[in-house]
Amino acid sequence: MTAEQTFQIASIPADGVGVEVVECGRAVLDALAARSSGRFAFDWREFPWGSAYYAEHGKMMDEDGLEQLKDFDAIYFGAVGWPTVPDHVSLWGLRLRICQNFDQWANVRPVEFLPGIASPLRTADRDDLDWVVVRENSEGEYAGLGGRNLAGRGAGSEVAVQSALFTEVGCERIMRFAFDLARTRARKKVSSVTKSNAQQYGMVLWDEVFERVAADYPDVETESVLVDAMAAKFVLQPEDLSVVVATNLHADILSDLGSAITGSLGLAASANLNPERRFPSMFEPVHGSAPDIAGQGLCNPLGAIGSAALMLEHFGLADEAKTVRRAVEAATGSGTRTRDVGGTATSEEVTNAVIANLENG
Repeated sequence: MTAEQTFQIASIPADGVGVEVVECGRAVLDALAARSSGRFAFDWREFPWGSAYYAEHGKMMDEDGLEQLKDFDAIYFGAVGWPTVPDHVSLWGLRLRICQNFDQWANVRPVEFLPGIASPLRTADRDDLDWVVVRENSEGEYAGLGGRNLAGRGAGSEVAVQSALFTEVGCERIMRFAFDLARTRARKKVSSVTKSNAQQYGMVLWDEVFERVAADYPDVETESVLVDAMAAKFVLQPEDLSVVVATNLHADILSDLGSAITGSLGLAASANLNPERRFPSMFEPVHGSAPDIAGQGLCNPLGAIGSAALMLEHFGLADEAKTVRRAVEAATGSGTRTRDVGGTATSEEVTNAVIANLENG
């Protein structure tokens, strides 16, 4: 039977546990498609890029890799990084190369608390906490502008310059994305993260654009919070958060803090979106390649499965995304958990539990 709609997905497991969690996420998506009565299916093409590919070819991906990827409906990514390859080489050679060239300027990282998983945050037991970090994903502190020079002066005399880039266009589009997202949530609020007291150019521009954009959304509550104060707020007043919009660096750090608060980085899902859909968007967990446990079946697949749910939403399959999330909640609530969140289950056992609970979604 031919599916009514088949999504073409580029799978890039890459390094370490990325290989395992992508396999788990694919199993969940294929199981979901199998029970859709032919409404949709997934056609996967796997790419062998990553640190092992670098060891053989001296590059993280094919020279024409972007050309190979550009016509896919989405990219499903695992993790990048391995001890034999410098981190800046592996990251810029694969993940950031895709993000920047495909203008995946909106990075979405939900902070979600799952039943059966203890949070180090005491208020998580009494408050209904649920917020999302919206990260500017194309410029800011990770624009890649700068260089190193003057090594000829001798040891200890080299100079490195790393410049952050802030544009009105870049600031405005991520802020409007955050406000539009806030309008879909129960708490219609956007919190802007800044550091304009110390960064008097780029961050002041960020603040000015936020104030201007906010005027177009009178129905959305707003606040502007210094990044250090926001880090404290994540811990002390998380019930006051709904949508947090921040620069590339600030949101990167804060979203990892949010994930740790939920119990483990292994739970964290993310979407790298090109909202105009000129290029494919990319969906990935944020836990990294974890070389110490790679290949042992110990990694937590829920970040990758949560990223798959975000991909379903991107495809307009919102109900199916909810089904996956309910299946995840049923699995963790019944005690099926990997060791990073206090359990003993393997990656495969957690995945099987999620699949088994799809029928009840």
